[in-house]
Amino acid sequence: MPTDVVMPQMGESITEGTLTKWLKKVGDTVQRDEPLFEISTDKVDAEIPSPAAGTLEEIKIAEGATVQINTVVAVIAHPSEQGPLAGDPGIGDGVGGAAVADAPETAGAPADDSVTPAAIDSPATDDEPGSAAAAGSGGGTEVPMPQMGESITEGTLTKWLKKVGETVERDEPLFEISTDKVDAEIPSPVAGLLTEIKVQEGSTVAINTIVAVIGGGGAAAPTAPPQGLKPASKAAGYGTAEAAPLTKTSAAAASVVEGSAASAGERLRSSPLVRKIAKDNNVDLSQVAGTGASGRITKADILSHLEKPAAQGTWNREQGTGGAQAPTSVAAAAAKAVPAPGELVPMTKMRSIIARRMVESKQTSPHVHTVFKVDMTRIVRLREKEKAKYEQRNGVKLTYMPFITRAAIVTLRKHPIVNGSVEGEAIRYNKNINIGIAVALDWGLIVPVIKQAEEKNFLGIARAIVDVAERARNKKLAADEISGGTFTLTNSGIFGEQFGLPIINQPQAAILGIGGLNKEAEVVTDKDGNDSIAIRSIQRFSLGFDHRIVDGADAGKFMSDFKAYLEGWSEDIG
Repeated sequence: MPTDVVMPQMGESITEGTLTKWLKKVGDTVQRDEPLFEISTDKVDAEIPSPAAGTLEEIKIAEGATVQINTVVAVIAHPSEQGPLAGDPGIGDGVGGAAVADAPETAGAPADDSVTPAAIDSPATDDEPGSAAAAGSGGGTEVPMPQMGESITEGTLTKWLKKVGETVERDEPLFEISTDKVDAEIPSPVAGLLTEIKVQEGSTVAINTIVAVIGGGGAAAPTAPPQGLKPASKAAGYGTAEAAPLTKTSAAAASVVEGSAASAGERLRSSPLVRKIAKDNNVDLSQVAGTGASGRITKADILSHLEKPAAQGTWNREQGTGGAQAPTSVAAAAAKAVPAPGELVPMTKMRSIIARRMVESKQTSPHVHTVFKVDMTRIVRLREKEKAKYEQRNGVKLTYMPFITRAAIVTLRKHPIVNGSVEGEAIRYNKNINIGIAVALDWGLIVPVIKQAEEKNFLGIARAIVDVAERARNKKLAADEISGGTFTLTNSGIFGEQFGLPIINQPQAAILGIGGLNKEAEVVTDKDGNDSIAIRSIQRFSLGFDHRIVDGADAGKFMSDFKAYLEGWSEDIG
């Protein structure tokens, strides 16, 4: 049975993604976990690997299109099933994201697989024998126990909100669940009749276990039955679970987010991203040639229109004439070594999100900053003495970041308010210290998170920093690794500045800015009280803090202890 490839969910708050580039063409052979296409969301740009080995039989979503999570974007035929290719070669030339495993080939997936809550929201057809809609009792739609987080493997069904025989509307609360991270109401994936309850209240079952059937037998037909989605297992090779992308069992057509089902005469087919770019640049979409499926306006189309407005002419949507042909690749449309003087270039999705987040943070938290000078001479000498042997012994370079990170962790333990956050009118004292490390990318900024950093020794921190930074630059981070931070470090000193005043990464209470390390003349006092001038290695650190919960005294005590730990370093570096 062919394997459907879906738009993965790269975080619990992510509802859609933009397919920016195909890395394979229809007819190409692809190996399992080989990069297949690239996506962009408001949190991360990533390469998406293939969930199975086989031949790329069909590309359903063109480059530049923004679609909902779990939308089927392509179909992979297994080697034993390859037949005539159903794809449209004109859709895109190429593709890449989070690793996913082979989907089970039966409608009832094993209970130990994972599934995201969004799985039950994606439309599909219910007339195909392999689909979940056809797999239930009397052709009904099966309702699975959803996964409410990447580390969640089971849930307790605490209460049914409907009884067998009752009518339920799509998205109407159907039952309540409880997990070790969240209690939630789960909406119905379709409209219809609740024909069967398979799991009783109080039962704890594995994610993806079928708990009910809607619309079996002579019941009212569901108005929008869901895809028979299969969960994908953990990301191969990365050591942590990726964002639970799903594959589905039927070959039902994908549903593109907003407007993709519009017929001729209805509103123009385009994604929210395209409409936003058009609005920001005062572009009339009726004048833009759409090269996507059924004339859909893609991101590449709008970027091409903005890049060469004079060449576009007047697009006659009725006849499909006029204007220049938009490039098939977003990269081709947006790639320019240096923007021309006076050129208006739309922000990338990541850049626009960064901009919004920064404004939101400044509007949310009353920012205050304090700057401390730290004498790093002791650590500089230790590093110079040990760095060659350290790398040979441990396989990782000895940089200054693990020293700074360890000092921050130790100090956060002593001052938990700095590791806290505001929740309404309350203060959350976080149980763990999850350190965010800001990583500058060629295309923006990302902050991977080292979870439970308080449990790691110096070597563990050193390895974790190198690991997350490398995978951030190679687009190999899992969604869970860019969320849940409690305190952030940002090292702008590598560019030569003395210190910076960074913006807090919400909803955290503070952020530590790392300044440049320089040799300076300092007054030093010996044990007898005699002063002299000496050359010391000095580094400035700035703490940006949320004055709603962190007072100046709290920040001062934190920075004083942080400074003392670094200047008096005595920890074994491994």
